[in-house]
Amino acid sequence: MKSIKNYIYISAGLLLLASCKPTIETPASTQGGADFSRYISLGNSLTAGYADGGLYLEGQLNSYPSIIAKQMAMVGGGTFTQPLFNADQSNGSGYIQLTGFTATGSPITTPVTTNLAVRGTAAIPGFGTVVLYTKYTGDINNYGVPGIKLQQVTYAPYGNLNGFFERMLPGNAGTNSTTYLDFVTAKPFTFFTDWLGNNDALGYATSGGAADALTPKDQFAGLYNLSIGKLTATGQKGAVATIPDVTAVPYFTTVTIGAILAGVQKNAPTVTALYINARSTADIATTTYAARAATAADLVVLTFPTSKIGQPVTVPGVGTVPYGLTPYAPIENQYVLDANEVTLTKDYVNDYNNTIKAAATSKGLAVFDAFTFLNNLKANGMVIDGVSLGSNYISGGVFSLDGIHLTPRGYAIVANEFIKAINAQYGSNIPKASVSAYNGVKFP
Repeated sequence: MKSIKNYIYISAGLLLLASCKPTIETPASTQGGADFSRYISLGNSLTAGYADGGLYLEGQLNSYPSIIAKQMAMVGGGTFTQPLFNADQSNGSGYIQLTGFTATGSPITTPVTTNLAVRGTAAIPGFGTVVLYTKYTGDINNYGVPGIKLQQVTYAPYGNLNGFFERMLPGNAGTNSTTYLDFVTAKPFTFFTDWLGNNDALGYATSGGAADALTPKDQFAGLYNLSIGKLTATGQKGAVATIPDVTAVPYFTTVTIGAILAGVQKNAPTVTALYINARSTADIATTTYAARAATAADLVVLTFPTSKIGQPVTVPGVGTVPYGLTPYAPIENQYVLDANEVTLTKDYVNDYNNTIKAAATSKGLAVFDAFTFLNNLKANGMVIDGVSLGSNYISGGVFSLDGIHLTPRGYAIVANEFIKAINAQYGSNIPKASVSAYNGVKFP
């Protein structure tokens, strides 16, 4: 009898434990307060999927908007169509690929020049020669145009001046008059992402401050608010992104003054400084330049040919001197974003970002703070899906071979940051993409 009672007690206990067993419920995927049935993306090269110094099919297929759209499809998102290059012209504008390393570990890159989508050139009076690409016809959801500035979104002739935009338009170069903003809003849409504005600072920075110009702050603010007003005119929801800090990308952090000087000192230990032609102040109205010794605060661009250092240069009235090692033959402006130019660029980027955040707040839009995110990536790195990531050139896995644009893995990370912002703002539950499913830089 006692054994029977024990059996009953044990059975009852097991039933009680079973009834108390916790259940794990996975939140249902939902679009929340947003409608993703026709999602469009606005932006420049980053939005188009540009990578490795060019726009080509593989990069387009791994653009961050296309990754976002795939995840949105799980919560009712509609078809997302991109202006893709075809398979026969899959190398698009051409790009660079990693083909090896030198004995000292420096990467060797080689241009890809076959299977391009270049259809010719056009001479535009008052502007110059424009490279033209194979025309695209059909629906478009990804309106990313490499090279476009916010400054140009309402400029009617722009469809004649940028071959990447021209290929989307029905007219040929020289005949177009549709503005970018009118083009992207011509067809009804329900949701958008907007990452315009990068080139309004980046063009100045990548030229070492020697070409292009920073878009005036008031002009940026006026155009940004105008564009957001048009994008939300009929109640559309969306997400915007801030502009990254130029010092967060490997284009400006890989080739350093210290590394160049150390290389020189191996053969010439008495050399104590490199010399650059630098801006005298960070005042936008003052454009005086003078030679001075370089410091760690001066950023050398990734494309600087370091072999030039020490080469003999003939200077009138002085004679022959070694390039970069004397104030008589300093490294030219286009190769260095000097400390005052860095300060100036950061000031404008901060102002642009204040405009972006204020506009987003006024319209209830989601915000991906790319400025903060990429600075944190540079400072601390991160581990996602078991993969270690950082902002180092090539080894970091996030930036492509041009040091500015992203790898497929980098674009997946950006897509997830947009998704996080969208979910938080609209109460949606878009699943994040698997970052480990996308590759970093391809090794030979």
